[in-house]
Amino acid sequence: MSPDPRTVSAAEFPDWLRAVGTGFLRPPAPVPEEEVEVRLAQVDLGRTQGVFEDGRCVATFRSFAQELTVVGGARIPADAVTAVTVTPTHRRRGLLSRMMAVDLAAAKERGDVVSSLIAAEYPIYGRYGFGPASWTTEWEIDVPRAGLDPRARVPDEADGGRIDLVDGADVRKLGPELHSRLAARQHGVVSRDERWWRRATGLEVPAFETWKEPFHAVYRAPDGSVDGLLTYRADGHWGDGKQPLNKATVAGLTGATPAAERALWTYLCSIDWITTVRTGFRAPDDLLPHFLPDPRAARVVTHADFLWLRLLDVPRALESRTYTAVGSLVLEVRDAAGLAGGRFLLEVSPSGASCVPTTRAADLTLDVADLACLYLGDESALRLAALGRLDEHRAAASATADAVFRAPRRAWCPDVF
Repeated sequence: MSPDPRTVSAAEFPDWLRAVGTGFLRPPAPVPEEEVEVRLAQVDLGRTQGVFEDGRCVATFRSFAQELTVVGGARIPADAVTAVTVTPTHRRRGLLSRMMAVDLAAAKERGDVVSSLIAAEYPIYGRYGFGPASWTTEWEIDVPRAGLDPRARVPDEADGGRIDLVDGADVRKLGPELHSRLAARQHGVVSRDERWWRRATGLEVPAFETWKEPFHAVYRAPDGSVDGLLTYRADGHWGDGKQPLNKATVAGLTGATPAAERALWTYLCSIDWITTVRTGFRAPDDLLPHFLPDPRAARVVTHADFLWLRLLDVPRALESRTYTAVGSLVLEVRDAAGLAGGRFLLEVSPSGASCVPTTRAADLTLDVADLACLYLGDESALRLAALGRLDEHRAAASATADAVFRAPRRAWCPDVF
């Protein structure tokens, strides 16, 4: 029997970091002392778990406080899970299950509404009640094919705004407010702390990463407000005959308005020598392809699940988001862990929602993981019914759920954590 998980002490933290690196296939070298000190200051050891055998860490798990934007713009407290590893020598011993149980129970006790994570592997987390609540898409743009006028001013004169190149210090100053504006209108967005901005601008780079200074550009609206931020890197590749074949790779693009998004994408596709643009992870319904005269110039290279959620408080979760439809459903929610299951009467309208326990007969029965798929409006209840993942006890109940949970736009989480 393997030892039980427990919280990690400051003295054990360097070995915990080593085990994290092993799990993510990084070179098995000791973590430099200066990096240990920096990273130790950034974690809550009370939420950092490890399994130790013979004085060596063989499994890791950490969580931290996060806010998640739900449909309608409300932000709910989330338990963000990260740094989950089990050393290859200790797989299939239930270590992750025990660490997850400890963390989810603590999150429930704290009052977190959901738990969140980015799943490195698809099959793992469904058994703990997580479901993919958002998806992501990445495009590669063939710039010459896009059809943009290379002689045109960017932004165009009718726009009235302008684009400025800035540095990391400007990004740390301007970025947080811009991200808050995005979070107010885009469900699926998660909060960013000061450390996120420091790392994104090169002030805190782990030893296992090689830092290459990016370009930063902001879009200023006609009134001078910063409505967009773009971070990108460019290579120096040239082909035969002295032909430029340079690629720009986007590290992040945030637009508070469609005008800002259009201007920044157009700017990026108008830089001399750039013939290919890799967009980074975007929402599946991103406006980008349709900013181009020829949308086919944007080729999908990645489409995959991204943000996974696990509901911990069904009434609070369902009452926190908004709904465009009017409807009533009795949901029987199965939860093998006993954290969020029960039968709930959900009544919604554009003016608000109520979700309370009930003894009425269920209209639908579904697993808590499938409710997570529906929660941000990114999945169809009719699709889940067709897949046999929910049971319909009242005629057309799946159609009602589909209308109730759907959102006007798709969920998008810009961040890996």
